[in-house]
Order: sequence, then structure tokens, then C-alpha cells
Amino acid sequence: MKRFVPFLIAILALAAPGLGRAETGSWVKSGPVEARLVASVQGVGDLAKIPLGLEVRLEPGWKTYWRTPGDAGFAPRLDWSESRNLEATELIYPAPHRFTVLGFETAGYDAEVLFPIAATPAEPGKPLDLALKAELLVCSTICVPEMVALSLSIPEGPATPGPSANDIARAQSLVPGDGRASGLTVTAVRGQGAALEVEVTAREPMVAPDVFVETDPPVTFAAPKSQFLDGDRRAILRLDATDPTPGLDLAGRAMTLTVVDGNRSVEAPATAAAGLGGAGAAPAGLLAMLGVALLGGLILNLMPCVLPVLSLKLLSIVQHGGRAPAAVRAGFLASAAGILTSFLILAGALVAVKAAGGAVGWGIQFQQPLFLVFMIVLVTLFAANLWGLFELPLPRVIADRMGGPEGQGPEGQRLGGQFATGAFATLLATPCSAPFLGTAVGFALARGALEVFAIFAALGVGLALPYLLIAAFPRAARLLPRPGRWMVALRRVLGGALALTALWLLSVLVVQVGEVPALAVAVLMGGLVAALWLGRRLAETARWAGAALAGLLALVAFAVPAVFGPSAGAAPVAESTAARWVAFDESAIREQVAAGRTVFVDVTADWCITCQANKKLVLNRGTVAQRLEDAGTVTAMRADWTRPDEVIARYLARHGRYGIPFNIVYGPGAPDGIALPELLTEGTVLDALDRASGKIKS
Repeated sequence: MKRFVPFLIAILALAAPGLGRAETGSWVKSGPVEARLVASVQGVGDLAKIPLGLEVRLEPGWKTYWRTPGDAGFAPRLDWSESRNLEATELIYPAPHRFTVLGFETAGYDAEVLFPIAATPAEPGKPLDLALKAELLVCSTICVPEMVALSLSIPEGPATPGPSANDIARAQSLVPGDGRASGLTVTAVRGQGAALEVEVTAREPMVAPDVFVETDPPVTFAAPKSQFLDGDRRAILRLDATDPTPGLDLAGRAMTLTVVDGNRSVEAPATAAAGLGGAGAAPAGLLAMLGVALLGGLILNLMPCVLPVLSLKLLSIVQHGGRAPAAVRAGFLASAAGILTSFLILAGALVAVKAAGGAVGWGIQFQQPLFLVFMIVLVTLFAANLWGLFELPLPRVIADRMGGPEGQGPEGQRLGGQFATGAFATLLATPCSAPFLGTAVGFALARGALEVFAIFAALGVGLALPYLLIAAFPRAARLLPRPGRWMVALRRVLGGALALTALWLLSVLVVQVGEVPALAVAVLMGGLVAALWLGRRLAETARWAGAALAGLLALVAFAVPAVFGPSAGAAPVAESTAARWVAFDESAIREQVAAGRTVFVDVTADWCITCQANKKLVLNRGTVAQRLEDAGTVTAMRADWTRPDEVIARYLARHGRYGIPFNIVYGPGAPDGIALPELLTEGTVLDALDRASGKIKS
């Protein structure tokens, strides 16, 4: 009987929790995670390195993290200090998966993962007694750090394969290598600003490639946008930093790239070359987006933003009544040229701001008080011109060039006026968004200067298309009544419409600099109009005095924002007339969704006319307003971009948007959000709220 006692003790020791036998340790559970240590061999043999594995299982819905976790989390933390005959260990990471939740990007594993480990014995051939304290961060809707204490003993003896050898070998095959086994190769890496382009080739066609970037200091990237070429054996992966530091430029940055496509992966060190859009970067994608931009520019003619420029368009059309076809064609081509030139100037300005590391977007010039003052002065001068308070003749050289052989003087001036009308219409149209326009602008601003100029040129052609159509068929203008005395009354009415536009611009200026500075600008504009009116009543030799005084008042208006600054009583941007709206807080969205609530985000601005139309026609009335006022189930967040705000700009950029309005709905049924179109309808908003809440399936 005594001879069986040691045998029974050995059996009980092997069965005891937390203890291990050769090549396979016991499972240890802590919260939603359980883990164990395993080995490929049944004995240490004379191996200099012994292949081990840390096997982790996770309950459904939970995940743990890779060595570079991303926006949140931390990698496994291992403490081997209580082990015996262990000199060193190396934890090896299989290729990770991407998890995108509420705009946060993380990398790791779900369900189960086996981490290969290379253990170096202090004395090869001697028994290896392993004791590991592993701290793993596991996350679902909440994150919990879990600690598991594991052990494993590998005795002396031959290093014959054990039951876990195949599992560890399979895990090692999932570790990214140099690409020879997987057939994946990183052929080019390019960086510009906060954007990165990775070009990958493969022996077999790729399906869903992803790329993880490790660099110092760390930069987190959104999921790549893939472009497939050569029968899907070549892919260009475009990544944008999710929260770039000011002035970030990835060109010349050293990094380690891990490219994953299904079970294939490759790890490659690289240094990003300067610039984007390498050879063969699929011009078809750009051509398709040029078509989208053309359509967006055309639809822009029908948006609420055309109201301020409707007077200019109407006057431009009626002035051509009864004129010769050649003159009609020249006039409308001049207007189209003004539109196209303005779009190209806007593109150049955006490229310059982007290169300097500033925030870029459609209509953001209306965030600048000096630009608002410029537009107020310009609109006031246009109104005064329509009221007949002054005429601005072009220099003879310009008039001769623009007027052509038949247009010496007056015709040249008319063409100059048509050109200016087109340019002015473009500036007043920029606070408005339209279907397809946001997509095209986002595509352009996320890429290089060439794409920006190409897309903005297409937008300009789209906006100018009605002018170009009439220029192609100039005889249609003969159907219009001939100019006469009736146009004097029309000009006065249209001048009044522009005066209302100036009042709207002043209301935007109030938000930027406060009521007192805006009122000062309004008084100066009243004085400018009065000076021009008095100048018309002076003798011809003294009329210059009225124009000089008007010019002086305009210069003083430009000095007002600099004197008062944005803090002089500016209206608080975050306030809302509706009590149901709360200030935008991106970090709170995840908490609200985790609590089972639906979150409606409205990115808006006082200068965005489409935004105001959405509020008046959809958000602030009817069933939509009732749903948003239901504080028990819905949180309505408003992000006001009237003034520059880096947080809002980065939030838009992460969603591929560079203009507003932008509305998105989050909820238990849509944790990543449901983006809405630029023009809202009651049906689209209610449908998104229902899908996000989980009432109906997407």
C-alpha cells in the first residue's frame, strides 16, 4: 500500500488547479477569460529555445489586444519572475484583427488566440518550471483587466512532440513573416501630411487586405480604403490618421507595417516616401469621382444657398434679352469663367492651408471674421451698384481685351461684370452643401493637390453648366423681353435682396465677434451706401469724394475684427435655442450607446444655409422633433462649427467629411453610426433612429 502513496500524490498534484504537467497546463478562469500554458515538447531535451504557447479563450463579445492596441487598451503583461531555470522569454503575436467602435480603432483578438512563446532555459537539459502571472485587458461594452496565474513543468528527457505541438505550429504560421510564405509584399509606402498610402502585391488575389502601422511617436489610423489592380493581385491601401497632431507629416517617417489578408500576413519595416498617388493609382477612381463632382456642382444650383445669388443670376439672364447670339454667348461664357476661376482659387487656398497643417473643409472660410467682412462689403457694393449709386468702369486695356472687336468699352465692361457675377455667385454658394458635393470634396481633400484641383474644377463646371447650356444655344435668350425702363425697378428689387444677404452675413458675424463689433460693421456699411448716394449728387468733378469716403469706411470695417477680436461678446457657439440639444461630446457617445440610448449628432453652423433648412423643415418640427425631445431614449448632440473647432474638424475628417451639414445616428443597433444625406427628410431621420435603436434590422 505504501508504494502507491507517491503515485496517488503525483496524480492529485497533476489534477490540482493551477498546477501543470509536462507540455500542457491547466485552464485558469478569471471573469470572461480563461488561459493556460502549453508546450510543443514533452521534455526539455538539449534545446536552446523551447517552443511554448499562451492559450487564451474569451467569452462571446469579448476581445483582448495586440502588441500595439490602437486608440485604447494595452498588450498582455507577463511576469515570469517566479519561474525556475528560465533565462528569458519572447512573446510572439499572431496577426491581429481590426475593431472599429464609435470611431475608435483598436487591434487584437476575439474568441480565442494562442500566443507563441520562445523560452530560453538558463541551463539547457535541466527541468523547466514555469510560473506566469499574465495580466490581460479584455473588453466588451466595458473593459476589465484580468489576472491569471499559470504554471507548467517540462521535465528532463527527449524533446519529443507533445499533443499541443500542432496547435503551436498553427499559431506560429499566423505570425506575420517576411512574406515569402504568405506571398504578400509591401512594394511602396508614401506619406503626405496625416495620410499614408501602402502598396501591396500578392501571389494570389487579395480579398480584404488591412494594414496596421507602428511608428514612434504612435499614430492611430482608420481602416484603409482599398483600391484593387491587376486582377486583385495589387492593392493600394489609403489610411488617414484618426487624431493627428498639428503639423503631422508622415513623409520620411520610419515605421513597421503589418499587412493582413485573411490568414495571410506580412511584416515589413518601411520609411514613407513623400507624396501620395503613386504610379498606377487607378485613374478610374478619380474619373468616377469627377463625375460625382460634376453632378454635385449641378445640383448646387438647386440648393437653398442659391437664394442670395438668385438676384444676380436673374439679372444676368434678363440683360441678354434681345441681344445678338454672339454677345449672349460671350456674356454667359464670361459668367462660367468667373465660376470656374473662383473654384480654382478656392482649391489653391485649400491646398495651401492643408500643406500648412491647418483644418480644411467646404465653406470654412465663413469661420473667419475678415472673410465675412469682405463678403459684407462686397454684397453691399453689389447692392449699391444695382441701385445705381455708382458705376465701376474697367480700365480701357481690360475692357478692350474682354470686349473684343465689337465691345470697345461698354461691351468689355459688361463681360467684366458677368465674370465678376460668376465669381461672386461662387463665393456665396460655398456655405451650402448638396448631394454628391460632400462626397467629392471629401475625396479631394483626403488626397493630393492634383485631385483637389481636378475635383474643384469639375464642381465649377457643374455649377456653371446652366450658363454653358445657354452659351451653347444663345438664340434661346431672344425669348426674353428686351431690356428697358422696367429693368430699373427690377434692379432696385434685386438690390434689396442682396441687402438682405448682407444682413444674414452680419448675423453670422455676430457669432464670430459679438454684437458690438457686428453693429459697428453694419453702421459703417450704412455710411458707405450714404457716401455713394451723396457722391452721385455732387458735381462731376467732386464725385471722387463720395467714392473716397466709401472706400475709407470699407477699410475701417476690415479693421473692426482686429480691434475687437473674437472674445468681445461673441455668442456662445454651443448654445442652442432648443433645450433638448446638448453640446457635442464625442467621448460620451460610447457611454450613451452602452447604456442602450440612441445618439443623434448634428454638425451645423450659422453660415450653413442647408443646415438651417434642415433644422426648419425637418429637425425642429413634427415627429422628428418629438423623437429628439424624448430624453429617456434619445440624446440629441449639436456640434456647432460656426467658429473654427479642431475637435469638430477631426471628427468630420474621421468620417471622410470636409463640409457640412453632417448628421449621424448611433445606437445599440448601429454602434458605428448611420450617416445621413446632406438634405434631410422626415423619413430618412426616423428610419435611422429606428435602425440605430435596434427596433428594425439594418
